[in-house]
Amino acid sequence: MVAPLPSQVIPNGNAGASLLAYIFVSKFIDHLPYYRLVKIFKRDGMTIPESTITGWFAKTCKLLEPLYELLAQKLSQTDYVQIDESPMPVLSKDNPGSTHKGYMWVSHLPKEKVVLFTYDPSRAKTVANMLLANYQGCIQTDGYAGYEEVSKKKEIDHICCMAHARRKFEKAKDNDKTRSSHAMKQFQLVYAIERFAVNHELTMEELAELRQKYAKPILENLYEWMVEEYPKVLPKSGIGKAMAYTMKLWEKLIKYIENPVWQIDNNWVENKIRPLALGRKNYLFCGSHQSAQRAAMMYSFFATCQANNINPLEWLTETLNKIPDTKMPELEKLLPISIQK
Repeated sequence: MVAPLPSQVIPNGNAGASLLAYIFVSKFIDHLPYYRLVKIFKRDGMTIPESTITGWFAKTCKLLEPLYELLAQKLSQTDYVQIDESPMPVLSKDNPGSTHKGYMWVSHLPKEKVVLFTYDPSRAKTVANMLLANYQGCIQTDGYAGYEEVSKKKEIDHICCMAHARRKFEKAKDNDKTRSSHAMKQFQLVYAIERFAVNHELTMEELAELRQKYAKPILENLYEWMVEEYPKVLPKSGIGKAMAYTMKLWEKLIKYIENPVWQIDNNWVENKIRPLALGRKNYLFCGSHQSAQRAAMMYSFFATCQANNINPLEWLTETLNKIPDTKMPELEKLLPISIQK
């Protein structure tokens, strides 16, 4: 007897899992637009039209959709998430030849090592409300007002990103070097505490004690200094804006010291957004809102692979080979947080 052939990734298609994985890793990790891949394939003696690759992408994403939905469910199952948003230009049918400014909403779940990209045409607060509709726990964001409504829910603790406040003072150096340098020194001190904890592999209890003993007094002194100095500066100056921004968000900025699990800033999730900037530079825009959400799916899988030190090419190749014959109850095993590393 001859064993039955495994199911094809794309029914009646001639693209195998390894080729598809190579194409999508090349685009979403190495930032190569499809037309460049077409030239590379042609140089190697393969003629693959760009329209064919686009069709493969749509069909592959359809196959991976249940896995992406399973990954998205992790957001409502955790109690700590870092969130940021980044623009994503998308071709607009309403205005041919121009692009619509959509947004990638990026959620990082530090405990689970999951990164979730969600595309939406808008940056409105309704999107934040939708993403966090079933969420209970801590959210960490920048100072964007779109999270204010959802943060009022009693089930949610809202903390802010210290790095955003620090950057305001860094930008104010040309305006007021003396005051900005003083503030930057205080930020350096509290960040040094976080580095010390990491370098010495402190327990959560030890980190909590360290923050209360050393970080809290530094932050209290910084706030008192801002209250004293703010009336002496021009509100619309660089240093004035830095102080106003920081004092407005102060309670949310220093709240991280209450829980050692919470991080001092959102820098990790911001780093996960950087591939978007490189992608925008190389392939400029997404062809439609649907294509942008498909891109969000791939960015989610690959960023989660990176967070778990998993080779994305190997993961996607193996997943595409297995998923056509994987039943829904077994789908969890294919997530890049579940496989054996």
